[in-house]
Amino acid sequence: MNKLFPAIAGVVFLSLSACGQSEPTGTTDIDLVLSGKIYTGTEDMPVVSFVTIKDGYITGVFEDADKMTVDGNGLKVISTNDHVIFPGFTDAHAHLDGIGFRELTLNLEGTSSVEELKSRLAEEVEQTAPGGVIYGRGWIETGWPEGRFPNRYDLDEVAPDNPVILGRADGHAAVVNSRAIELSGISDDTPDPSGGAIERDENGVATGMLIDNAENLVSGLIAAPSTERRKEALQKGAEVYAAYGWTGVHSMSVNPTDTELLIQLEEEGRLPIRVYNSLTPAGLDDLAETGFWEMNDGKLTTRAIKFYVDGALGSRGALLKEPYADQQKTRGLQLITKEQAVGAYRKALANDIQVTTHAIGDRGNTLVLDWYEEVLADQDGEPRWRIEHAQVIDPADIPRFAALGVIASMQPSHAIGDLHFAPARLGDERLRGAYAWRSLTDAGAVIAGGSDAPVERGDPMIEFYAAVGRTDLAGFQGANWHPEEALSRAEALAIFTKNPAYAAFMENRLGTIEVGKKADFTVLSADIMTIPVEQIPDVKAVMTIVDGKVVYDARKQ
Repeated sequence: MNKLFPAIAGVVFLSLSACGQSEPTGTTDIDLVLSGKIYTGTEDMPVVSFVTIKDGYITGVFEDADKMTVDGNGLKVISTNDHVIFPGFTDAHAHLDGIGFRELTLNLEGTSSVEELKSRLAEEVEQTAPGGVIYGRGWIETGWPEGRFPNRYDLDEVAPDNPVILGRADGHAAVVNSRAIELSGISDDTPDPSGGAIERDENGVATGMLIDNAENLVSGLIAAPSTERRKEALQKGAEVYAAYGWTGVHSMSVNPTDTELLIQLEEEGRLPIRVYNSLTPAGLDDLAETGFWEMNDGKLTTRAIKFYVDGALGSRGALLKEPYADQQKTRGLQLITKEQAVGAYRKALANDIQVTTHAIGDRGNTLVLDWYEEVLADQDGEPRWRIEHAQVIDPADIPRFAALGVIASMQPSHAIGDLHFAPARLGDERLRGAYAWRSLTDAGAVIAGGSDAPVERGDPMIEFYAAVGRTDLAGFQGANWHPEEALSRAEALAIFTKNPAYAAFMENRLGTIEVGKKADFTVLSADIMTIPVEQIPDVKAVMTIVDGKVVYDARKQ
């Protein structure tokens, strides 16, 4: 066994070709009954009244009570007549460690202006030792009255002596103060690193904004979190997600060494939700050596590698075919070359490793589709490779997703946040292929829905609302935002249940409420399939059930 994936009890290492699906116990005994209004996610029995469970599997699905017989000892019945049961919601793209660290560090979510950013920073300075590094994340300048990015001078006003690094919500940019610039050795003459940019003013002076790989210039100022701190963050992230109603998460860009911490959490009974890992490229060699592995019948799985072709749209790092409409001097950043990508993709394919690639701009998406097509040309299997985000697509590329079997892993909340700046970045013409859920669906592509938390909040109800409403939380949409690209509620349910199961090769275990599948359920406070759309964001998780066990119960909080 290799250094990153040591032999640990309970972990089963497999190749994709050897991966079978677990079967239910087959016993007629029942240890749990769920009753109420239950959406199954299936076509033949879309709404039922009772589900029976044994040993973490669904053993019976019944439309009427008189069709159900119960024969067993120690039976537990959960009645949800005031609430509604759904197949377990899975976030197909989030960063579990980042969700946890958001709770453990300076959280800048909801910052409404440069002035508020300074106010929050000033409070943190008061609690930080002189000279100590201050790190925070979560600001996004969309809608700020100042109409601009923050800069070094804003931070210097309240933190002249502490090095400050404040990450934008998307993780693809940061603003730093003059002390951080000085300690990192950045000067006005420092060249832009490959795949990154140091923002400068009209006089060539660094403003403190660092885009994509330029963030690495100050990374040495931030002490690496200890093993215990990382473990704490992973557990906290999983607990936060269970409370939102997620039963699972596809965790992206996972540090390969964190897999052992996740194994420890699962062994200790401290991992409430199902986790499917997509590692950073640093894990490729070791995962190729071990093969795909899973623990506790798919509760914890590692079988994918995550790559980046470009940056984010908000910080103008997304790679476009034509210049940005609001900044003609740039088309964004390409973070990986064809040679690097194709070489890594071929190694992944040869070792049955799923490939996921971040691509946001139209040029970025075209490149990844081209590279996938080249590598998969002689592939007879079903590797289910994915493009993460797929936000801005050349309309000519939309049919290629289904044709190549590429999964579009998309986050609906990006559309209702980005609508406030994307038109300025892209111009009206490029909006025709932006956040194109309907076009992709109609073309036969599989969309796996996620949130990209901590970039976004990570609330499944916001994601569901965004998919069916395509307006921000205040009901605003704006001109040329293509309302026809919204999804139906049944389609929205599928992208958070059935489709993530498919994207993780688990469609025979998860995604719908059927006999023989794992007993994962999300219980909500209202019926999101029928209530007015504007009420959906107010719906809360009442209960989260994973493997037939209640891992979150709002009634006991």
